[in-house]
Amino acid sequence: MTAIISNLPTQYDPKTTETKWQQYWEENQIFKANPDAEGEPFCVVIPPPNVTGSLHMGHAFEEALIDTIVRYQRMKGRNTLWLPGTDHASIAVQTVLERQLKAEGKTRYDIGRDEFLKRAWLWKEESGGTIVNQLRRLGVSVDWTRERFTMDEGLSYAVKTAFVQLYENGLIYRGNYLVNWCPASQSAVSDLEVDSKEVDGNLWHFRYPLTDGSGFIEVATTRPETMLGDTAVAVNPNDDRYKQLIGKTLTLPIMGREIPIIADELVDPAFGTGCVKVTPAHDPNDFEMGKRHNLPFINIMNKDGTLNENAGEFVGQDRFEARQNVVKRLESDGYLVKIENYRHTVPYSERGKVPVEPLLSTQWFVKIAPLSQKALTCLDEENSPRFVPQRWTKVYRDWLVKLKDWCISRQLWWGHQIPAWYIVSKTNGEITDHTPFIVAYSETEAIHKATQQYGENIKLEQDPDVLDTWFSSGLWPFSTMGWPKQTKDLQTYYPTTTLVTGFDIIFFWVARMTMMAGYFTNQMPFKDVYIHGLVRDENGKKMSKTANNGVDPLVLIDQYGTDALRYTLIREVVGAGQDVSLQLNRLLYRIKNEPSEITKLTKKEKEELIKPLLPISDSFPLLGRIKNKPSEWEKLSDTEQEELIKIFSENLTLSESVEASRNFANKLWNASRFVMMNLEGKTPQDLGNPNINELELCDRWIISRFSQVVQQTQQYLDVYGLGEAAKGIYEFIWGDFCDWYIELVKTRLWQKETTSRLVAQQTLAYILEGILKLLHPFMPHITEEIWHTLTQKNDQVLALQTYPSVDVAKIDLNLEKTFDLLFGTIRTLRNLRAEAEIKPGVSVPVILQTESELERDILNAGISYIVDIVKVEQLTITTKLEEEIKQAIAGVIGTVQALIPLSGIVDISVLRTKLEKNLNKLEGEIKGISDRLNNPNFVDKAPEEVVQKTREALAEAQKQAEILRERLKRLE
Repeated sequence: MTAIISNLPTQYDPKTTETKWQQYWEENQIFKANPDAEGEPFCVVIPPPNVTGSLHMGHAFEEALIDTIVRYQRMKGRNTLWLPGTDHASIAVQTVLERQLKAEGKTRYDIGRDEFLKRAWLWKEESGGTIVNQLRRLGVSVDWTRERFTMDEGLSYAVKTAFVQLYENGLIYRGNYLVNWCPASQSAVSDLEVDSKEVDGNLWHFRYPLTDGSGFIEVATTRPETMLGDTAVAVNPNDDRYKQLIGKTLTLPIMGREIPIIADELVDPAFGTGCVKVTPAHDPNDFEMGKRHNLPFINIMNKDGTLNENAGEFVGQDRFEARQNVVKRLESDGYLVKIENYRHTVPYSERGKVPVEPLLSTQWFVKIAPLSQKALTCLDEENSPRFVPQRWTKVYRDWLVKLKDWCISRQLWWGHQIPAWYIVSKTNGEITDHTPFIVAYSETEAIHKATQQYGENIKLEQDPDVLDTWFSSGLWPFSTMGWPKQTKDLQTYYPTTTLVTGFDIIFFWVARMTMMAGYFTNQMPFKDVYIHGLVRDENGKKMSKTANNGVDPLVLIDQYGTDALRYTLIREVVGAGQDVSLQLNRLLYRIKNEPSEITKLTKKEKEELIKPLLPISDSFPLLGRIKNKPSEWEKLSDTEQEELIKIFSENLTLSESVEASRNFANKLWNASRFVMMNLEGKTPQDLGNPNINELELCDRWIISRFSQVVQQTQQYLDVYGLGEAAKGIYEFIWGDFCDWYIELVKTRLWQKETTSRLVAQQTLAYILEGILKLLHPFMPHITEEIWHTLTQKNDQVLALQTYPSVDVAKIDLNLEKTFDLLFGTIRTLRNLRAEAEIKPGVSVPVILQTESELERDILNAGISYIVDIVKVEQLTITTKLEEEIKQAIAGVIGTVQALIPLSGIVDISVLRTKLEKNLNKLEGEIKGISDRLNNPNFVDKAPEEVVQKTREALAEAQKQAEILRERLKRLE
């Protein structure tokens, strides 16, 4: 490896550090897996993002979770593989390409399949790597040498193998069934790709005349245009209103077709009039009814959503245009009874964003029952896979139980073309439902099979459809490792260990992987399924592009760094599977993400942006120019607008939560610099571990706390408690190590060569290196940078070091309780000094009084810490106060009373006068605010937000006044 040793700069620059280590890890193949390596295998396959995609907050959240888990297991000594890759996303890519063709005035049929696929592969090579490069910016520790694509050569062969085997075993068939048809993409879509939306529509009532002229039957429908394909009207057999009509016939309006009145228990007598039109080729329930009653199936619709020749005078019209025209015709013919407003559920294509059309179509299907039963057996008998949180097990099980046969063919060109060839010469070149076909791995094999079966003079044509994208991604856990070949990777890393994914694709992807794996490998594809929640905005709404509340994680990374964003997302997880809330300054995000938006801000938004910067407006002439004249915004040049955005970006917080994580990174950076400056260039290995017999009280305390946080962190991470682990590490680093231990040992570090100084250096080095290892899975870049500078190990990386081990013998809970009292005492004394406005350089006498012998022993043991940190000139620890101490300020910690005599240190009368003056001023403000709020004219007429801010100002003033009264009381 190439050495990357450097000194820590005075300020942490995440951009420089993170870019350096991302490149270094990949160039040196740090995360390349070796199936022959030692250690129990641990494997994760990435949930493959669409090759069309770009990084969104859901990706950032999911990858941060996975990377934390993977890095932890790698440092625990597991033989780790995190396998990356992308999905070919049939519909999404085809949509992009057809949009491009439309701009050229062409369709895919104009250029032909071969040229279309050339364009698709070219687009994939030029634009398809966008999300992969963005994933690299997250610093994910994947094995890039094993990157896969669902249409690469190996995975394509796996898909063909799966299809052929399922077909040969009777689990794939071709049939004419009703499917969900998306007119926008002109392809069948599965039930899982359909979103049900509540919409406001109409319920139309029509009369259908009895053929014998004896009257009418009234039917109600939400889709009038489909009546053109009606082949019956159905009533419930137990509905007394219509029993006498069962068996009679009607004359279908407009079409003039004679259709029967049938009885079927599926009909709900309470819906509409109790009579329902039956259109077997255009409704799932009618389809089943049509099969039961041997009704004709009349398809009236083309695949683009227009009506076909079976629609009579409406041929060529769009389905929604035809709907209006059919109603008009029925009204003019006297068949329209009434139109009601009606709110109902309409299925929409998730991809095409249009209502799906139930369409009779010849498609390829997988018999799902044998596959789902294997998955159910594994779940019920072995609890495999194990869901975390466990509540998702029932959701997964219920879904497997109710699955229907899976339509796997899609009328697209980009994707895995179905490996079936039709014997077209037998049907004069036209493919029909009865055209014979051959399923094979290749055209050569298909010709060989067809020749044996049908003779020499035949012509083959491959099925033009492609397979559902989920068919190939269902094979992902094992196809990526070489299946159907028995590769070393497959033998070592399969089944995978953990799948990390969102609950929204349990049905799309998780269930399909378990079914496919159960069938082809006879075992579940992963041991654990960790289901994570959603990323929500500051209002609790799910972040998404459609809701226009999404956040580009790269904007936050540019502002705060990758580690800060990753740590924020993980730390916000409270319990496995819980949602994450990300607070954001929407106005600042808006103009950072799209600078031209600065010209579209309202007057109120401009005031909101500039208000926090008014105190520093004198430092920026541009701010001074616009702060009192919003109209000046309109006169800014492009260069001035860019300067203004820069001012906002550098002085306003984009996200409080992510900024807090950046501050944590800076805290660790500065503490590390302090430690290394006091190690005099020595590394932890130079110093050696501290001798247990030479440890001082605070050394033993910090080692105990560190040992305990190591234990807690591992306990949490072993059960996917990532958020809890992150919080525990944060509290230890910021509080115990930075705020307390470093402060406690400063005076020892400033001594000359002494054992105490050496032990302090050894302990600091030991704890700092341990902290970096502990934190590395969460914040990999900053920890790698600091570790290299600390250890000077230029031929190693922190990512491959051993995670800190638990040493229970070093945990001393009684000692930790001792320091709780010492820290409480120090904190109280510091607060008392601040209240009495004692200058930092002034040493003070302190009296600590308690009747508890144990507390006195603890305080006596910590005298040096109290004296050093509080700056005490004389410390008295006593059972009781011998005499009343005048002019002192006091506080209480448990049963310990802490006093600082003020005589000779602070002029009490001057301090009291100052506090009383401030209190009088506050009381005047409180009266003025209260009078305003008691004025009905103000409360009733002022904007609600103004009234609310006034109430908040009153509460704050009252709180400050109470603090001043308490301080005055303590001076008495």
